[in-house]
Formats: sequence, C-alpha cells, structure tokens
Amino acid sequence: MSKIPIKTSKEIERIRDAGALVAETLARSGEMCKPGVTTQEIDDFVREFTIKNGAIPACLGYKGFPKSVCTSVNEVVTHGIPGSYVLKDSDIINIDITSILNGYHADSSETFLVGSPKPNASELVAAARECLFEGIKVCSLPKARFSDIGAIISGIAEEHGFSVVRDYCGHGIGRSFHEEPLVLHYRQMLPGPKIEPGMVFTIEPMINEGTYKTKTLADKWTAITADGKLSAQWEHTIAITPHGAEILTLAR
Repeated sequence: MSKIPIKTSKEIERIRDAGALVAETLARSGEMCKPGVTTQEIDDFVREFTIKNGAIPACLGYKGFPKSVCTSVNEVVTHGIPGSYVLKDSDIINIDITSILNGYHADSSETFLVGSPKPNASELVAAARECLFEGIKVCSLPKARFSDIGAIISGIAEEHGFSVVRDYCGHGIGRSFHEEPLVLHYRQMLPGPKIEPGMVFTIEPMINEGTYKTKTLADKWTAITADGKLSAQWEHTIAITPHGAEILTLAR
C-alpha cells in the first residue's frame, strides 16, 4: 500500500491558494534580476511581500537555513544563500520560493537570465524548462509511474548534451515542506510507484551544462557543480486530479 499522502479537494485548494502567492512572488522577484541588484535585495523583497500577504517564508530557519529564499547563481545548483553578490550581465539565477499560507506549503522556482545571456546559458535554461513541463505531461498519462518522470527528463537533457543532477529531487508537499514521495529526475532501473489522483508533489529538475555531480560548500547549504559549469532549474507544485496533472503554482 502506498505511503504517499492523498490530499482532499479542500487540501488541494489550500495548496493552490499558497501556490498563487508563490507564483506572484516569483514573477515579481524575477523582474528584479538585472545587473547591479544583489541577491540580498531579492531576499528582502520575498520576505516582505510574503509576510505582507499573510504567509510565512518557509525557507527562513528551515533546518537552520538563514534566509527566506534560495538564490542560485551560475554554477550554484541549489540552496544558494542570498547575500552581497551583485548580479552581473550574462549571469543566470534560479530563485526558489516556498511559502506557507493557512498552514499549507507551495513551492516553485525559475531560472532567470540576467542582461544579455550567453548562447549556452540560454539553451541550458530552455532545456531545464522543457524538462519540467514534459515531466508534468507524463503525469497525466494512463498508468503513469514516478519513474516515467525521470525517464523523460533524462532523455531531454541528454538530447541537448546536458546532465541531470542526482543528489537532489522533487518531493511531496502539503502541510509539511517535504513529504513522500521522492521524485527522482533521472532514469531508474525499476518502475516507481503509480501516480494517483490526490497526490501533490513537486517536479524540479536541475540540469547541468557538464557533469551531473555536485559538491557542497563549507556553509553546508550551497551546492555547486563539481566542474564549475552552469546549472539551471525550474520547478512547479502539481496535483494529480481525475483529469490529469494540475499546476498549483500558477498566477491567478
């Protein structure tokens, strides 16, 4: 029997409400991604806007994380800590936002191009986006399994000459930040659990320009590519309904 929580329609509506706020916060913070802006300024905006709208920034204090949002620039794969870094022309930056509204979490991220992007950076960001949305489509297919998500994402990344990070994954979400299941974005040998109505989880592929391997810096949070090449990520929270996959982190 599956240990994956099955949400009620009311719970999904609560996550959808949180997701709408996350979507608006992410879009507004993305507009800030211009040369000369610091990642701390982005964090300040996310914290203030989230609280102003009656929600809680879930990252702040989570297992000791010191900021309200993750800002992962260039070779940073995930969990980048906002600070004094000044965005420069041709940077790429992933902004990862999780908010708690009325007791329920929603989680989304996007990689933004700063100024005039380099061709390889544009292709990487576009490929990561394609991986996400094709991964979401798979969830609506009859008899879909979680392993199908990793299979399609791996194929797309490899077609572009990129790799899929294996050290981090998507996850169930709801009253808790991280729930069952683990959503692996790379190809697996065995079929995963069935995807069923009522399940709510994130898909958040991290696609690297070079090797899929990562290493964690001394701050114990910031994960970077092992070869120093670029990494891009996109993420949505989705719910499985009788009609297929619904993206809950969309602006209303």
